[in-house]
Amino acid sequence: MRILVITAVILTLTGMAAAGTNKTDPANAQLHELEFTLPAPEGQTHLRYLGLEAGTSFTPDRIKADILIIEIFSMYCPICQREAPKVNTLYERITKIKEKSVRLMGIGAGNSDFETQYFQKTYGIEFPLFSDGKFIIHKKVGEKGTPYFIGLKPNAPKGSRIFFTHSGEIKDLDAFIGRLLKAAE
Repeated sequence: MRILVITAVILTLTGMAAAGTNKTDPANAQLHELEFTLPAPEGQTHLRYLGLEAGTSFTPDRIKADILIIEIFSMYCPICQREAPKVNTLYERITKIKEKSVRLMGIGAGNSDFETQYFQKTYGIEFPLFSDGKFIIHKKVGEKGTPYFIGLKPNAPKGSRIFFTHSGEIKDLDAFIGRLLKAAE
């Protein structure tokens, strides 16, 4: 019975991964507010990176950035695993952008804290990752396949506003960053 449950979970998450369509959609991004609460990162490095103070929780509008990129991923998603080095390069490149303050964080759809930490350690991810074990945030963004990228303006007048989305792998990292920055204007 246990094997059947594990198999069902893996097949479900693999289906989520296969649903990614490699579309970047700044024009039709869900231009609405995105609100959720996450526990504050434990390490000082991630607290400083996001511009947060130590505490119990935070919302996206508390992040000190002009642009927040959120990657919705799953530890079980083969595309997410394959794309991890490219997303690490994305992190390195956005830290060098001078015109705007851009931050990146990941949310593990259906992943426990252990699974999220395992993914982070296995793929050498330096930016903050958070678990979404009950799919709460994943549901708020429309239960998209993984990986799914969201461009968010954390300090928009009425809260955190989505201005950019991208489903699936990032084929051209430079083009992805260019489209993201243009959509943020």
